[in-house]
Amino acid sequence: MKISRRKSNLVKVGNVNIGNDSPIVVQSMTDTDTSDVVKTVNQIKELFDAGSEIVRITVNNDQAAKSVEIIKNNLIDDGYDVPIVGDFHFIGHRLLTNNKSCAEKLDKYRINPGNVGRGNKRDENFEMFIKVAVENNKPVRIGVNAGSLDSELLDLKMEINSKRKIPLSSEFVENEALVESALISAEKAIDLGLPEDKIIISCKVSRVNQMISVYKELSEKCNFPLHLGLTEAGMGMKGISYTSVALGNLLYQGIGDTIRCSLTPEVNGDRTNEVKLCQEILQSIGARDFNPTVTSCPGCGRTTSTFFRELSEEIQDFLNSKKKLWNKNYPGSASLKVAVMGCVVNGPGESKSADIGISLPGSGESPKAPVFVDGNKVDVLEGNEIAKQFINMIEDYVINKWG
Repeated sequence: MKISRRKSNLVKVGNVNIGNDSPIVVQSMTDTDTSDVVKTVNQIKELFDAGSEIVRITVNNDQAAKSVEIIKNNLIDDGYDVPIVGDFHFIGHRLLTNNKSCAEKLDKYRINPGNVGRGNKRDENFEMFIKVAVENNKPVRIGVNAGSLDSELLDLKMEINSKRKIPLSSEFVENEALVESALISAEKAIDLGLPEDKIIISCKVSRVNQMISVYKELSEKCNFPLHLGLTEAGMGMKGISYTSVALGNLLYQGIGDTIRCSLTPEVNGDRTNEVKLCQEILQSIGARDFNPTVTSCPGCGRTTSTFFRELSEEIQDFLNSKKKLWNKNYPGSASLKVAVMGCVVNGPGESKSADIGISLPGSGESPKAPVFVDGNKVDVLEGNEIAKQFINMIEDYVINKWG
């Protein structure tokens, strides 16, 4: 079933379209010191090669700002036309004003209205920032965070709430402040000359239920494209599960135009895992196809041998090794669905539902495995070459269908 997307303005970031009917965009962020040009360029390439369509970098001082032009030029020279977003906090107005090449080379700016200053200074700094965006015709993501929410706005709303006959919960008030901060800032930016089709909004929090509530309210109150992310999601299984639930819930409701998975990587871990998780989430709900998928059962007492697990792993490794080549030579092959089932209970049914599937007999039986292609039984494999034979059949299927 095709998910009905919320209608929003169309915003162009470099060569990528965001919002309206455009595909939901995968975004990531580097964790290198931006002034280290070599490391930053290399990580941007890794993230882009993994499937990140936009990459954000930290611009936190003058040296980082001066490095942006070099980074961008190096990427272009190496054939990487990837939009780069500058992440600004506290002194973004000054960095952009004093470093014109940075302002020109970045494809989008990200500002957090909660930390641009207090009182009159906040308004002045915000105005400086937006004016640079207008002068350079750049889109801006107004990114509100619960951890750095405008304290003056939050304190005011908490004070008003305390005077209510029946006060609302502190989380409800915080949600109101998050949404209000984003929308007020967007209106100020428009008043300063930034077109509506240059604004993207995000309201990031670290609690799943709160994130879902905030974005549902945002989606009802504005037409700006929304960037989704569960911030500080955590590490390992916790980070993956919390992020998947939060993003999946909103995306299934048609809310969200760009996404990022803010996983805490292990020491020396793979930074591209956040990109892969974004792709898995989008593919799981049918929003986009990135890679051929394998349906395989978890195993039970009927599958006490390890054969079907070894076969599943071998098939997955094979598909991973082929996906880049297949995406290039066989457009559409990313939608390939392969089933590797362990026994006769659900095996034939699941195999028939896949593009190509194999159903093993379970434990204690001779390894005779029927193969189904487009719902029809086409062969029965047996012996020691089952994996090799099935892999050859998968490759033939891809060539014949998408070649």
